[in-house]
Formats: sequence, structure tokens, C-alpha cells
Amino acid sequence: MPSTQTVSELPIEALISVPSDIAADGYVRVRGARENNLRNVDVSVPRDAIVAFTGVSGSGKSSLAFGTIYAEAQRRYFESVAPYARRLIQQGHNPKVEMITGLPPAVALQQRRGTASSRSTVGTVTTLSNSLRMLFSRAGSYPAGGGPLDSDAFSPNTAAGACPECHGLGVAHTVTEASMVPDPSLSIRDGAIAAWPTAWQGKNLRDILIHLDYDVDTPWSKLPKEDRDWILFTEEQPVVEVMPERDRVEKPYKGRFWSARSHVLHTLAHSKSDTQRERALRFMESGPCRQCGGSGLTHEALAVTFAGKTIAELNAVPLAELAEVIRPTSELTHAGTASRKAPSGEDNEIAVAITRDLLQRITVLLDLGLGYLALGRATPTLSPGEMQRLRIATQLRSGLFGVVYVLDEPSAGLHPADAEPLLAVLQQLKSSGNSVFVVEHNMDIVRHADWLVDVGPKAGEQGGNVLYSGPVAGLAAVEASLTRPFLAVEPGVGGSVDPDDGEDPDGAHRTGPSGERDGTGSDSTGHNSTGRGRTPCSWLELSDITRHNLRGLDVSVPLRVLTAVTGVSGSGKSTLVSHVLADVVGSGLHGDGSRESGPVAAPTVGDVAGLHHVDRLVTVDQKPIGRTPRSNLATYTGLFDAVRKEFAATDEAKARGYGAGRFSFNVAGGRCEICQGEGFVAVELLFLPGSYGPCPECGGSRYNPETLEVRYHGKTVAEVLGMTVDSASGFFADVPAVARSLQTLREVGLGYLRLGQPATELSGGEAQRIKLATELQRARRGHTMYLLDEPTTGLHPADVRLLMKQLQRLVDSGNTVVVVEHEMDVVAAADWVIDLGPAGGDKGGKVVAAGTPAVVAGSSESRTAPYLSAAVRRFMNRLD
Repeated sequence: MPSTQTVSELPIEALISVPSDIAADGYVRVRGARENNLRNVDVSVPRDAIVAFTGVSGSGKSSLAFGTIYAEAQRRYFESVAPYARRLIQQGHNPKVEMITGLPPAVALQQRRGTASSRSTVGTVTTLSNSLRMLFSRAGSYPAGGGPLDSDAFSPNTAAGACPECHGLGVAHTVTEASMVPDPSLSIRDGAIAAWPTAWQGKNLRDILIHLDYDVDTPWSKLPKEDRDWILFTEEQPVVEVMPERDRVEKPYKGRFWSARSHVLHTLAHSKSDTQRERALRFMESGPCRQCGGSGLTHEALAVTFAGKTIAELNAVPLAELAEVIRPTSELTHAGTASRKAPSGEDNEIAVAITRDLLQRITVLLDLGLGYLALGRATPTLSPGEMQRLRIATQLRSGLFGVVYVLDEPSAGLHPADAEPLLAVLQQLKSSGNSVFVVEHNMDIVRHADWLVDVGPKAGEQGGNVLYSGPVAGLAAVEASLTRPFLAVEPGVGGSVDPDDGEDPDGAHRTGPSGERDGTGSDSTGHNSTGRGRTPCSWLELSDITRHNLRGLDVSVPLRVLTAVTGVSGSGKSTLVSHVLADVVGSGLHGDGSRESGPVAAPTVGDVAGLHHVDRLVTVDQKPIGRTPRSNLATYTGLFDAVRKEFAATDEAKARGYGAGRFSFNVAGGRCEICQGEGFVAVELLFLPGSYGPCPECGGSRYNPETLEVRYHGKTVAEVLGMTVDSASGFFADVPAVARSLQTLREVGLGYLRLGQPATELSGGEAQRIKLATELQRARRGHTMYLLDEPTTGLHPADVRLLMKQLQRLVDSGNTVVVVEHEMDVVAAADWVIDLGPAGGDKGGKVVAAGTPAVVAGSSESRTAPYLSAAVRRFMNRLD
């Protein structure tokens, strides 16, 4: 069989001739997989089992699990769909593999954060909102004379249900007297109406008011309310003849009056001046829509109740409470009798059927520890762990049998306490007759797998081989595996630090000024020192924080140390770090370099002290570094600018008059105009998945032939973009600007990436490390606070060690690093821990424990403590 053929290209006779025992022996057998960096991989994994795919970031494990196995299952499914319907479905690609046998249908649950749309909620993600709307439509209690409403009438996302005032958003942007007249002690002549236009236009409106016999000299607060309301809110636009009040005589003119509100709204809707629009926005107030009370629904929908509550009220209560509201109806018999009395008028068979289904689906979410969430909770406010569990719960309730579930790091974003019920869910999917394939870095999850496929040994070109495929215990004999030492770590903590290296994860023991490794005591502020040798030089104090489930919270963040913020999923960690801290520090830093303490612009915080100690704020998240293939590692880090200058400085480029811009694939001149510098062209196939192929003109190089005739040390610019970071590091060793960038990329473990690797091919963890490397290569400018939300997500324990080296390096340089983290070995290596909880949602949002890792590990109230204590013991043993 030709190795260059994919299974989709094989003649049907070849497929028919496959021995039946190969497909029926309980294994999925992959032969000749070459997707991405996979090196003609052959592997067999059992069905009806939990199979863990492991390996360092970039090793090829996702290419095997998702890019090959799942992609082939998806391709086969689409082949069974009618050709016309196939055109309406976004299809995947054909994987590069010779053959896969024994492959059942597959469902993929990939890791992604909440959608950016505020209209996406817990209810829409789980489809529970559909059932709840149907319940109100078919079994709700309608007001007298009210006709039945369609289920769409109970959705703020439809034309039938959206509030006409706020268009279903629940938030109205309005102008008020207070927003337009900030100082009511002034008269109109003195500028009381701040929302009015400035200069001549403002004087024009004042002159019109005088002509209309309004008092412009009396303080605004003493004018009759009727006059104030007309001046600010009238829709009338009277046109009058005005004799302007000026120092010099002018002719009368026809003047049209605009109320202050009309002027603000007209400016926002029609002005093309950003300055004018920004000024108008200052007079707008945003808040819950007064017409719908923030529900986004019409009055007709809000008049319908079930169990005495509107659909808006049920969308706002925690799932655990919603379950108790619908339980009485679900326990009714179809004859209308019940063990407990249901609300009158809501005991028909439709209500019973819908509430029973709702209760069963909600119970799955309760079992996963998500009872604190409400159906109306917007998904952008959810953590990745919460989103992952919502998707898993939806699949668990589907009742599918004989399916391969391919999960991308199901434990990502989960506290160790939350990972335990996840294991039970994976076992339940397996016991229901399904296969569970997980790409996973959490060693606690891997230990509970039935089978292990380890890919590596390293990343990129040095990976792509299956080092081991078999029972988990067998990996201990594979010395080439970088996963092996971490799998041997004591269960219960995951193991992010190599147990054999005898060092801190940053590669060096940290000592205080006296040289002691472990010190205690107090600093001048009265706070305990960290117990890791680093003592905070000062503190950032935030009081009365109120946002999401943080209510009146007081927090002290030590500066110039590494702080880990921990707690179960939904406890408020991301809210505190990524929202509150980012807003407070960001709003307190001004362009002129000045800082402030006391009340700040962020409305969720009372007072702030110590902000003057911080000079810069840097947030490092896992959002993509670009949304198109035109953005890549070289362009994002800025090293490509220096590379282009080197090419422009060659004798050949000078002779031709080529500047640095000639070597950019994003602008006309040096790029290939057929593919516009993208290197590929789209091939649309009517009944088959659309595909991409190398540009026939440039062969994928992105440049025109004249540009490629210029060489730097024997290589074209296209060949340089095809080099890995590791190989380019030696090639550009004599170019400081390039060498510095490449060195930092290697230090965060990205030596395997190609310089021109498109941003669309990078994982969230890779994107985050590129951002960190970009920041590390910059010149130091004062005391910087770095905020990172779950930086170890998507990273193999070996990669976590490299990441920690860089974070410790930032702190050693005199900066502050604050991380939201679930990986206990990372927390144990921190200087200070702030543990939130004790649970999620309304039962969280409090500081359960704060102090050194050892102090928090000894807390009797912290759910983090049992998992942290083992990690602290290992950390201290290595120090000894």
C-alpha cells in the first residue's frame, strides 16, 4: 500500500479486504499517521477504555488524538450525510493517515474559554434554557386574558422575546439629569448643562432658551422641575428667530433647539469624530434596563409564572435551588396525583415530562459541583474549568452508546478537589459503553487511565514518535519518556517539578539577604514574611471589593514576590486577579507615570493603598497572538523586523535598491501577488470539504522570485521563516536583536516552533509563553506587576518547570508576579498564597487562608490545604 495515500484515497477494494478480526478485536488501530509532526506513526489503543495521551507540549499527542483519530471519524460521518446537506456543514480536513480500523463515531470536547458574547449563558451552553422556555410556554400560569406565548417569547435573544428598550441585553445606556448636569449649583449661563456642545453651538442653545423665556441665570437646582425636564429631555425642536447676545451687533438668525439628551444621542449615532463621540459617552449611564428590570424580556413574558416565579427569577437562582423549585412537579404521576402537591394549574402531563427531563439534566451538573451556577450566568464570566464541565455534562446526559469521546485536557482549570468528581464522570462515560480518549497533563488523571499513549520524546521535529502504548504502569520502563518521572510522583498533587532534579523549579535555591533559605518574621507593615527567603518590600492593599461573588472583600497582595491565588473552581480567583487587580492597577497608572492611592476609577473597589509602588502592569493570558496566518511567532515578538533589516543590508539587496519592507510578506512589493503573501490558496470543492494547497506560483514560500534571489548567509527569507527557533538561534548568533529574542523563546521551551509558524496553529499555552518571552526580552522599566491566569494550562509538567524558571527570574529582577493556579507544585514553589473559598459561587469569594505555602497547607478550613501539604513536603525535602 503506498505510504502517500490517505484512507480516503484508497480504492474501495482495499477497504473491503481488511481482515474482519482487525476491526473487531476491540482496538482502534492507526497505521501510517503523518499529521503535523507525526512520523509515520502506527499505534493501537483499546476501545471501551479510558486512554490517556501524554507528552510534552508540541510532541504530537493532539495531532494523534484530534488531528488524526477524531478527524478521520468526523470525515467518515460527513461521508454518510447527503451531499446537499454536506454543503451546509463546516467540515474538517482529511487527516494524513494510511488507515484506521475499528474506529467508532467520535465526539470531540476541546478546550476553549467562554465565548465573548454576553448573550451566551450557562443555559444556552447546556440547552437547559430551551427546556425552561418550553415549560413556561406550555405549562406556565398566564394572567387573566393573556394568550399563550411561543417559547421564543421567553428568550431575550429573539425578536419575539427581546425587551424593546434594551434589545434583550438587559442593560440600558441612558442619559440622566445627574449625568448631564454634574453641578446643579451652576446656572445655565455658567455652564450647568455640561452635556451641551461647547463653543458657539452651546451659546446658540442658550440664546434660544432666552428667546423662549427660560431663566438662564438662576442656579439649575432652583429651576422648576417642569422646566428642567423640558430642557434636558424634550423631543421637540422649535425653530425661533434669535438675536444673539454678543459684544458686537449681529443679524438675527433662525435657531433650532435640541434637548441635551437629543444632542448626546445624535452625536453618538451620527458623529464621525472620535473626540466628539468620546465626549458624549461621558454623559451616558449604563445599568439594568428599567423597562425589563435587567431580564432582557418583554412585559408579556414576565407576566407568566411557574411555581410562582417568573422565568427571569428562575434564570437568576442557583441550579441547586432551581432543582428544588421544579422537583414537586416532576414527582407528579401522569394521572395528576403526586407525592407532594405541585402548584395549581401546572400539573399537566407536559409539565411533568419537561420538569423530569430538566431535573435529570440539572442533577448531572450538581454531581459535577456546579450547583452554584445560575442559568443566566454569562459564559465570559466562567472559568475554563467551569466551561469544560458544562460541556462534559451535556454529553453525559446525551446517553450515547459506542462513541469515542476525545477530550482535550478535561482537568484544565480544575482545582484538585474538582478533578475528583471529573474522574467519576469519565468512568461513567466508559461504563455507559463508550471509549474515552483524553489528551492530559494532569498526572492524577493519567494514573486512573486504563491505557497510556506517550508521544515524544520532545517537541516539534524532535517529537512525533509513540514512545509507549500500553497499561499505565508500563511507562516506568521507558527511560526516553519525559512523562515517566512525573508519573512516579506521590499521587494527589500532580507533580509539576521533576522529582529527580533536586532543585527548585527555577533551577536555583532562593535565599534571603542573610543567606537563609527559610525565614519567618514580620516586615515593617506587620505582615509575615514569606518563609521562602523573599520578604515583601511593600504591600498592595485593596478593601471592600465587590464584583461577581466577591462581596466586601479585603485583600493584601505582597509586592516583589511570587504570589499564587488558589481555590476551587468558581471561588473568585480569576475575578480577583484578571478583573479586579487588572482594573485597579491599570486605572491607577497614568500616562505621565504618576500613581495614586485611595479611591480609584474601578467602581468595584473601595480604597487602595500601596499602588504608588507599581510602575507597570503586564497581563499574560492565553488568548491567540493573532487570528490569521499572517501573524506568527517572528512578527509578534518583533524579531522579524531585525531579520528583514539584515536581508536589506546585504550587498545584493543594496544593489537592487531593496529596503527592509521588500522582505515582508504582508505588503506589496516582495510578496507573491497570487496568494497575497499567504503561501497557500483555498480550493473550494462542491460536495467535499474545502481544502488548502500551496500557492502554485510561489510554492508556499510567500515571496516572488526576485525577492528570493537575495540570500543572507546562503538562505532566503522564506527559508529563514521555515527554521525552528533552535536552529535559528545558531544561525543568528551574531545578530544581538534576533539572538536575544530567540534565546528567551528557547528558555520558555519553544525551541521547536518554526519562526513563521502561523498564529492559528499555536495552542493557548504556546501563545502565552510567546507573550511571556516577548516581555522577558524587553528592557526593564521600573517595578512591574505581572498577572497570569492559570499559566500552566496546556503545559506538560516538564514545560511547567521551564515556565517557573522564567517567572522566578522576573521576581528575582525585582518585579511582582501574581498567578491564578491549580497546580500544587507551582503553588508550593510560590512565596505567598492567597486561598479563596471555601466553595464556589455564592459560597465562595472569601479569603480562607493567606500566608506562606506551609501556612496555607496547615489550614483546617481550606479545601486546597490537603493537596498543597504533600507538595510542600516534597519542596522542603529538595531544599534539604
